[in-house]
Amino acid sequence: MARQTAPVSDWTQDFELLDAGYIEDPFTIWDELRQTCPIAHSDRRGSNWLPVRYDDITAMARDIAHFSSVEVGVIGGEEDEEAERILPYGLPPITVDPPIHTWTRRLLLPWFSHKRVAGYKTMTREICANLIDSFVTSGRADAAENYARQIPVRVVAHILGVSADLSDTFTEWVRGVLEFVDDTERNQSAVEGLYNYFVAEIAKRREHPGTDLLSELLHTEVDGAPIYESVVLGMAALVLIAGVDTTWSAIGSSLWHLAGHEDDRKRLVAEPELMPVAIEELLRAYAPVTMARLVTSDIEFKGCPMKAGDKLLMNFPAANRDPEEFEDADKVVLDRQHNRHVAFGSGIHRCAGSNLARMELTVALEEWLKRIPEFRLAEGAEVTWAGGQVRGPRSIPVVFP
Repeated sequence: MARQTAPVSDWTQDFELLDAGYIEDPFTIWDELRQTCPIAHSDRRGSNWLPVRYDDITAMARDIAHFSSVEVGVIGGEEDEEAERILPYGLPPITVDPPIHTWTRRLLLPWFSHKRVAGYKTMTREICANLIDSFVTSGRADAAENYARQIPVRVVAHILGVSADLSDTFTEWVRGVLEFVDDTERNQSAVEGLYNYFVAEIAKRREHPGTDLLSELLHTEVDGAPIYESVVLGMAALVLIAGVDTTWSAIGSSLWHLAGHEDDRKRLVAEPELMPVAIEELLRAYAPVTMARLVTSDIEFKGCPMKAGDKLLMNFPAANRDPEEFEDADKVVLDRQHNRHVAFGSGIHRCAGSNLARMELTVALEEWLKRIPEFRLAEGAEVTWAGGQVRGPRSIPVVFP
């Protein structure tokens, strides 16, 4: 059963990331906090800290001695114990510190290099084109459900060598892990579903290895010894979890923006060469991911007395809206030149799959605008958003000629 959250009366001392108002419009809250309390605190889910300034967040991301990645979930709860039991190393490399972080990340990087990602581009275009074929003649679609949601899960399934026929199941597992953390039954069911599925897939690969990522991990040695199966399980789960919801949210947010900002949409259609710069700006403005760090020892940071065991919520989306770092930070400037955004994180845990995410977002927008250059939000329709670890639209009803 999902936990009910009490209303927030003071965001500086009692924030709640699953508050409906925060999910709908976090930007106003971040602006207020920067002026009054740039590192907020809350005891709702244990002792948690929420920074909102770019310089603070990037400094914290680099300080791995005081801020560990062994607990990255921003919404903790009873489900953490079950996840730890079946995946003792979590989801390497994102949930581990060096030295395990170093070699697990090194094993993943080749699969998401520029060259490797370029090889997935044709397949991604075909996925996008086929999806658009299914609704383009109807004059309406849900840009999140019918399109953005469907793309990354199919690409990731290909990389892992698993069946794309289970795309809906994979997506629901990912949502259970990230979006429905407060729903204990749904969350635990998702964790167990992922675990049992990959245990079975690993057994298959041991007998009949392929050319996919899962097979390679199973037949790779580190320091002369095979990788622990629990580490392989965690890495496979990470690729699925991190590769699905985040990119789905980025594609959806970008389409939501273009549906409501006619000038930006028309400009991208008229100036397709602007796409690479525009992609970076859309990632900055609508960065979906907040990650947690665990405070390892008592430390005072900018006057905040953080204690060992506290959680630090790495609010990368807020960093990207900091007016001290970005001129007109609250505006989407498609041709923005100075754009050191941290949509993919910062420091040693910066997203290993950033090349893949950029490619998928680029191809998704290119194919949509090629086939549906004119579209808008359906009048009276409700756009719904998910929040917590990953913020993104879950329903974007649009209409088009």
